[in-house]
Amino acid sequence: MSEPQVITDENVAQAVDAALAAIGAANDSAELRAARTAHTGEASPLARLNGALRSVPNDQKAALGKLVGQARGRVTQALAAREGEVLIAEETARLAAESIDVTAVPTRWRGGARHPISLLMDKMSDIFIGMGWEVAEGPELENEWFNFDAMNFDEDHPARAMQDTFFVEPVDSHLVLRTHTSPVQIRSLLGRELPVYVVAPGRVFRTDELDATHTPVFSQLEAIAIDKGLTMAHLRGTLEHLARSLFGEGAQIRLRPNFFPFTEPSAEMDVWQPNAKGGARWVEWGGCGMVNANVLRAAGIDPDVYQGFAFGVGIERTLQFRNDMNDMRDMVEGDIRFSQQFGMVV
Repeated sequence: MSEPQVITDENVAQAVDAALAAIGAANDSAELRAARTAHTGEASPLARLNGALRSVPNDQKAALGKLVGQARGRVTQALAAREGEVLIAEETARLAAESIDVTAVPTRWRGGARHPISLLMDKMSDIFIGMGWEVAEGPELENEWFNFDAMNFDEDHPARAMQDTFFVEPVDSHLVLRTHTSPVQIRSLLGRELPVYVVAPGRVFRTDELDATHTPVFSQLEAIAIDKGLTMAHLRGTLEHLARSLFGEGAQIRLRPNFFPFTEPSAEMDVWQPNAKGGARWVEWGGCGMVNANVLRAAGIDPDVYQGFAFGVGIERTLQFRNDMNDMRDMVEGDIRFSQQFGMVV
């Protein structure tokens, strides 16, 4: 630690002059804080002069104490005055930096856009709401019973295999990332009074490689209707209304026999696109059928009293052929230029 300085008029004047010079040269708050520490802190010349008062003769303490006290007061007043000046200057500079030239030519603002997958999903949901249906949601992390067992999948069904389904460790927790939105249908049947008309849009997960026609995370819209007296004719009428709402009044559908564990009879659904680029054509769209009696029993519904139909379509698949898109990867890469070309209407 530095030795106390000898208190003389010259030493005190030098300390004050050095402090005032440093304070006057401070142009911002950081420099002013540094000057304060250097010239009023414990190691400053004035502090050492003040400490030297302890060793001066008693008959000199009053005069020397007054000399040092007045010097410290001058420095303190100079600090306070300069602090006010620096704060005003900094505030003025900040306001100038934040000012806006209202006469300048504005920078063109480019508005964002919702993703076309979200827009199309909302549009399809609105179609069913217009028919009096209800939109339902469910968890993406699903119990294996809702995802497979209640949907009449056998224990050795290929869809349960690890190469098709994302199982959550530990496997004996029986949790999976849902492979379809069909579990929402089961939850709807268990939680609602009959009759039930529910559409379930949402994300699903499968262990597919990302390529032009596949993605491991995609969106589905599945629907289920359970009531007395429903037939395949009601299913066909519903699908035709959906197709015409999406593809135009000239759209048609056709049903080809197929097999699904949760429907019997089952059918593969194709849609006729009269206005498709490259010419009108049939396009495979999704699966459908009458709800299997075992699925109704799993939900506690008597299949002899109630019947129903169900179907499901892929949102990405629908967007792809509806808007003549060749590569599904464009939908998942997050490039805003892809969304902006659709604006707010799909």
